Amino acid sequence: MKLASFTHANETRIGVIVGELIVDLSKAVPELPTTMRSFLHAGDEAMQRARDAQMDADHALPVVDVELEAPIPNPGKILAIGLNYADHIEETGAATPKVQMWFNKQITATNRPTGPIAMPSVSDKLDYEGELVFVVGKWGRHVTKERAPEMIAGFCCGNDVSVRDWQGASPTMQIGKSFDTHAPFGPWIVTPDEVGEAHDLSIRTYVNGEIRQDSNTKHLVFNCYDQIAHLTKAFSLEPGDVIYTGTSSGVGMAHKPPKWLKIGDTVRVEIENIGYIENSVVEEDPTTRIS
Repeated sequence: MKLASFTHANETRIGVIVGELIVDLSKAVPELPTTMRSFLHAGDEAMQRARDAQMDADHALPVVDVELEAPIPNPGKILAIGLNYADHIEETGAATPKVQMWFNKQITATNRPTGPIAMPSVSDKLDYEGELVFVVGKWGRHVTKERAPEMIAGFCCGNDVSVRDWQGASPTMQIGKSFDTHAPFGPWIVTPDEVGEAHDLSIRTYVNGEIRQDSNTKHLVFNCYDQIAHLTKAFSLEPGDVIYTGTSSGVGMAHKPPKWLKIGDTVRVEIENIGYIENSVVEEDPTTRIS
């Protein structure tokens, strides 16, 4: 099943993708929550109601007639792991981490699967990182690796957009990873049963049609279940948390000279059995706004 957040007729709600259609769950199952985080909090019964509604053609819209939003427009957390593909570790010259390296991306970085990526007014060191993303579907603490699959609502494509000079200026990397618009993901949440083996999926990143990253999730140093087991030793994961699982070799900064993103560039991240996101780089509006 593919779950999506979408806007139609100036109203944002959730639906199920069926081929070229999206079943509007607010019409097909009006008692369900209309936001993705609330839907995930509603648990297994809500998920089953959505599955049952997939064939409700009376409440379906053409996907081309709606705007797909970030599957979770307001994640509880956005967490991302660094140095988690062997080939990316090699190109950075770093040692393979013995302990998982985590950082936050701010919630305000959330971006829809086709939303523009802002070129910062304070830097030209803008980079891409195509990543497998998973969405947490249940609350969990001290979750074992064996039970970690129960925690995953589904998977998305993601781009851990990075401002490299700001990233390097702080040991936490947080600011350089958190500029507004720098966490696009989607285009929908694909449930594990439809994705299949999440740790054997081809993943590619293109810039203006040129392939820059070409790898497979089987090369993750710490896989999704390792990540859940590690994180939940420290704090709770909750429905609607978004986890970026690491990037492979081929990032812009590793090229000689570096291939930084420029205004007008288009970045496409595609993952087998999930789909793709595609975002263009635009100039940031640097004017002061307070409201």
